Amino acid sequence: MKRLLVLIAVFALSAVAADISGNWKATADGPNGSMERTFVFKQDGTKLTGETTSSMMGKSTLMDGKVEGDTVSFTITVKFQDNEMKLSYKGKIVGGNEIKFTVENPAGGNAIQWDAKKTS
Repeated sequence: MKRLLVLIAVFALSAVAADISGNWKATADGPNGSMERTFVFKQDGTKLTGETTSSMMGKSTLMDGKVEGDTVSFTITVKFQDNEMKLSYKGKIVGGNEIKFTVENPAGGNAIQWDAKKTS
């Protein structure tokens, strides 16, 4: 019976979302070369808030953010050439200090892959 309780406790702990709060730096290969973006994540349970900044599109606030297990998702609104675009980020947490994001292109075409690493 004790072993069963221990196994249940281990599975329960593994189902809890990882805490990704902190500063992250991400890179991606874009059509015009390498791009960089920073994230400041604040996590409270499964709720994710924060902001992100890039030299090309400036600062954006995370919306609809959540962390469920090893999955992260949120949206941001960016302004590009006087047009606002909503970008949807979906990612997988790898080893607690890395997130592999996919961002769908709202205009169609290929998705962008971002590799984020925790800096603090």
